[in-house]
Amino acid sequence: MREPSVSRFTAGRLSPIRRTADLRRLRDEEFDVLVVGGGVTGAGAALDAASRGLKVALVEARDFAAGTSSRSSKLIHGGLRYLEQLELHLVHEALTERGLLATRIAPHLVRPVPILVPLPTANPAMRVWQRAYYGLGVAAYDVFAGVFGGGRGMPLHRHLTRDGARHLFPSLRAEKITGAIRYYDGQMDDARLVVNLARTAASLGAAVVTSARVTGFLREARQVVGVRVRDLESPDQPEFEVRAKTVVAATGVWSDDMSEMLRDVGLRPGLRVRASKGVHLVVPRSAITGEAGLILRTATSVLFVLPWGGHWIIGTTDTDWQLDRSHPAASARDIRYLLDQVNTVLDRPLTTDDIEGVYAGLRPLLSGEADSTSKLSREHAVVEPMLGLLLVAGGKYTTYRVMAADVIDVAVRRLGGPARPSITDQLPLLGADGYAAAWRDRQDMARRHGVTTGVVEHLLERYGTLTVHLLAMMAAEPELAEPLAGSPEYLAVEVAYAALAEGALHLDDVLTRRTRISIETTHRGTESAEHAARVMGAVLGWDETIRAREVEHYLARVAAERQSQTMPDDLTADAARIGAPDVRGLAGDRLPGEGKGDLLEVEL
Repeated sequence: MREPSVSRFTAGRLSPIRRTADLRRLRDEEFDVLVVGGGVTGAGAALDAASRGLKVALVEARDFAAGTSSRSSKLIHGGLRYLEQLELHLVHEALTERGLLATRIAPHLVRPVPILVPLPTANPAMRVWQRAYYGLGVAAYDVFAGVFGGGRGMPLHRHLTRDGARHLFPSLRAEKITGAIRYYDGQMDDARLVVNLARTAASLGAAVVTSARVTGFLREARQVVGVRVRDLESPDQPEFEVRAKTVVAATGVWSDDMSEMLRDVGLRPGLRVRASKGVHLVVPRSAITGEAGLILRTATSVLFVLPWGGHWIIGTTDTDWQLDRSHPAASARDIRYLLDQVNTVLDRPLTTDDIEGVYAGLRPLLSGEADSTSKLSREHAVVEPMLGLLLVAGGKYTTYRVMAADVIDVAVRRLGGPARPSITDQLPLLGADGYAAAWRDRQDMARRHGVTTGVVEHLLERYGTLTVHLLAMMAAEPELAEPLAGSPEYLAVEVAYAALAEGALHLDDVLTRRTRISIETTHRGTESAEHAARVMGAVLGWDETIRAREVEHYLARVAAERQSQTMPDDLTADAARIGAPDVRGLAGDRLPGEGKGDLLEVEL
């Protein structure tokens, strides 16, 4: 727990000084719970444990949300299609979490987004059946949210005629629909939510360190008592040991590899996880005319077309992936599939020239007997393959808090002592306290700080009530109030703040996750790299050599991604993408001469 004299904001500031102090804690202290993995589940687990008064540490080999947790569809949703599959418990669980996030935990990061369910053309009898069928499903969705959801946070659904649907979404082809149903789900910036989770855990006393790679477990007899860690920001320093009574591995698609690190004692995997690749396209708002999103049924899954600020997100694919897990690659085939699917309902077909950004992520699915990844379970599991080691995997982004509470419940039972139930359903994240009042008074805030209301709105929707700290930085250094070169939607202060308070260590952390410049600009951030490196370097003390190296690494990464997206299939796209070295100096995912996807060491 933090010292009472230290403010919550100060205690949650992930500064370079804080990283040094937390590294010292990792070496010197024994923790009740050590979380391995800085995605949404790992950050959520660290927050849950810290909020129960436990002594907590979190280590992550790359950056917060560097894997799956920054590459989602950006939805906090109940899973409308789970109703059709009669997985009512999943819908209940997810809608409960959606309501909590939108109304209490993170209202500054989760907000309603309208989505249309188009009703396709058919004969009169089929039209009646389709509207009744889909209408019943969406109505049940609202009932679950209102009766069981613990706080709706979203408007009710509404039936629309063909004209009503095209009024909301003029780009819909009139001959393809007879009407639509509008419902609401939650939308968020996934990477920013993870950063806020990690910072909130830090504000409660957790030691939080990125660029800290686990290379092995510490064992006493047949019990795990900690891990060995390599500080990737100081590669010349030897590895060190971190002692913990319980190790929680929240490593997503790398879950199986945690068990592999204990294969010398004959440990059998406690669960199997398969990676399903999901690819998304980002196109400018001007490419499609509409004021709501779309959800479309495809032959294998569903397709979303979602408004995203001045852009649209189109996704996703759902295909098995057995290649490089650190940098999954989108191929030309993936891109063509998404364009073909969305163009079936658009009056002006999209082409590759419309694409601003492409990103690919891997969903960790609990492996079953189904041949298709789209049929594998979205449920999660917590197992203890060896005393002192807990694995949590599966699930979906929306239910991260449930996963975190479940695994920490097991850890608490192991630790003994008084029962400490989870309280994270009542705990606002940093920036959430007072958000409604701050949004209401945003014009006054703008006048007081001498900026436009638009600037305040932009910052409030990304930082909540922490916005006052960015405004203070802008007042102290007016150059930070300038737009970032090549990315006028963002301010230079956001780059500085990312390095000062949000744990960003490299240029890629800022351009890809603290902001979304890498997917929201046609240049993919290359025109912003120099300016961002100067601003970030001023906070982190970079000299000209380091700044040049950071820019070089980022440009190489973008070039490799662009090349991979022209390749015809997964194999050739993967080969192109892994050509760019990782800025943190991580070894490749594959052993020399071994099969595709084998890991040299666990990547978190």
